[in-house]
Amino acid sequence: MKLFFLVAGILLFPATGYAADPGIPAFSLTTEPDGSQTYTLTIQILILMTLITLLPAGLMMLTAFTRIIIVLSILRQAIGLMQAPSSQVLIGLALFLTFFIMAPVFEKIYDDAVLPYIDEKIEMPQALEKAQGPIREFMVAQTREVDLNMFADIAGKKIESPETIPFSLLVPSFITSELKTAFQIGFLIYIPFLVIDLVVASVLMAMGMMMLSPMMISLPFKIMLFVLVDGWSLIMGTLASSFYV
Repeated sequence: MKLFFLVAGILLFPATGYAADPGIPAFSLTTEPDGSQTYTLTIQILILMTLITLLPAGLMMLTAFTRIIIVLSILRQAIGLMQAPSSQVLIGLALFLTFFIMAPVFEKIYDDAVLPYIDEKIEMPQALEKAQGPIREFMVAQTREVDLNMFADIAGKKIESPETIPFSLLVPSFITSELKTAFQIGFLIYIPFLVIDLVVASVLMAMGMMMLSPMMISLPFKIMLFVLVDGWSLIMGTLASSFYV
């Protein structure tokens, strides 16, 4: 927001030394013979910097990050380790697993949009339009039709084809579907650890050790179970494969 107000102040209230300028180069544009318009480099940089500020939100809301971090958080809570692995480790793990899952999408965006724009074969509007394609394809594949229809009914819009779905409708549908999927996976992960807690609590009550915390006794058994079944490989493999089913 500070950058926005700074740029707005510079554009709306120019310095006195530039008052005699006949125009502001940042607002100049060129009309091509086919009717398309090309913005000046200054405006392109401003748009690019604005998009960079939205990158963290886009990374969380438009990729596999949401599902992964929720599942890992539920896993940590199911085991009973509140601080291990730490939140920083989980975020880093989720981030790099997201890059692994989204690698085909990012490569397609680079080949179809970024590289032609760098080579000056296409302009920024065309590059942004081409970059939307792989992201849209990924999001549509992970979005439930029920969620998509629900938001379409709320917005009063009719869905004719996946290519015509506006991002304002696709993004909330995708996030809702990702939350559902993440909690479904988390529920299946939670069950074995819950069984161990119930067994340990029942044994302690039968032995009359009601003052002893069941969590303290069950924690080593849950860690041992998770290690014996190679839990991290199962979790990572399941999360990665869940996006390509």
